Amino acid sequence: MIRSGEPSFRESVDLMFNRAVRHMDLSPGLEQKIRVCNSTYTVRFGVRLRGKIETFTGYRSVHSEHMEPVKGGIRFALNVSQDEVEALAALMTYKCALVETPFGGSKGGLCIDPRQYDERELELITRRFAYELIKRDLINPAQNVPAPDMGTSEREMAWIADQYARMNTTDINAKACVTGKPLNAGGIQGRVEATGRGIQYALREFFRHPEDVAKAKLSGSLDGKRVIVQGLGNVGYHAAKFLSEEDGAKITAIIERDGALTGEALDVEDVRQWIIKTGSVRDYPGATFVEDGAKLLEAECDILIPAAMEGAIHRGNAERIQAPLLIEAANGPVTFGADEILRKKGTVIIPDMYANAGGVTVSYFEWVKNLSHIRFGRMQRRAEEARHELLVNELERLSEDKGLGWTLSPNFKKKYLHGAGELDLVRSGLDDTMRTAYQAMREVWHGRDDVEDLRMAAYIVSISRVAATYQSKGL
Repeated sequence: MIRSGEPSFRESVDLMFNRAVRHMDLSPGLEQKIRVCNSTYTVRFGVRLRGKIETFTGYRSVHSEHMEPVKGGIRFALNVSQDEVEALAALMTYKCALVETPFGGSKGGLCIDPRQYDERELELITRRFAYELIKRDLINPAQNVPAPDMGTSEREMAWIADQYARMNTTDINAKACVTGKPLNAGGIQGRVEATGRGIQYALREFFRHPEDVAKAKLSGSLDGKRVIVQGLGNVGYHAAKFLSEEDGAKITAIIERDGALTGEALDVEDVRQWIIKTGSVRDYPGATFVEDGAKLLEAECDILIPAAMEGAIHRGNAERIQAPLLIEAANGPVTFGADEILRKKGTVIIPDMYANAGGVTVSYFEWVKNLSHIRFGRMQRRAEEARHELLVNELERLSEDKGLGWTLSPNFKKKYLHGAGELDLVRSGLDDTMRTAYQAMREVWHGRDDVEDLRMAAYIVSISRVAATYQSKGL
């Protein structure tokens, strides 16, 4: 929704891009090449449902092919538009460059409310949409690789992968045409929770730097920090669950489309199960219900996590946002105007192109797994365990022979003797990616007097990498 006096989501992305490139030394031609969206395909197709033909409109936008394949999710929502998918495709370009995944940026969407159709109907619609894109190479392991987004999940990705395999029966890499698939359809462990896990790792890395924490007028670690989460979908749920269960954060409010819950420390898993059971946060017994949930974006807390739609924080409410630290789990939850207001207030914003990059990072791992045709850890796990066991046994033998009288604790032995499986390696790779990307942003943020915030730093790092790739191609 575009509010009065606010730029559209697409315009916001362009304005943020412009703000960054003013501080870069790019030729006008190269700057324009990076900014513009390369192509957008619009498809309208019919599906016979409930005795009549329904026509649907879908999009697949390619922002930049500086690297191929291009990567980006497919969302199912009624408000999908060409402008929205082009803005999201641009963000994917910058996001992939920031976290150093070898993809260009793309995005897709279908104008549909998936809640209005049963599973069989959704499969028919998804397969027909996929057919229209596949026959034009807008889904292809080497050219364009979608993933889940708002309104889609591993179920839809499995349908798309199967549709591609039916149309390309001799493509040995067919499973790599899409990521975010179920494990039994070529997926990877850790992908479902990857974006939420990435939010956790991003915050952990932020809190490793006391100087950065102080800029947000905070101190200490994540333990005990009060967190408000807007949107308990896949991303918001996993981020809130991991932060509360593993880092000691207190979830003091959960905002959903039909209201919000507040409490001293909400049980995220219990709230999630209540929503699954009833379809609403209303009447949840363990917290206070607030009818106007959006007002809680303005409540006092330490960390605010908008994990729903774009534009949730805008000129109309930005001045009243009290959180000193905001991490964008959704795409574009802070408008360009709100970003200006929050920066002037001193609010530290960890930007979306970095914060929610966990999904595309683990999608990259899944794509590599599909191309290599072997799960991570299969070759080396038991060899690691055997080497570690050899060392432990030798240490214990020396202790006994020398009469030292010490033994290794059972907990240490259990952890040390554990060889890394696929999930361990995925988490390790994601953690390393989030740390490295933050440090690249931080170097620009702290190293340049003309860069005052993390968003500008993220854009500068990303655009520089895209520019370098184009220049290496002779542009």
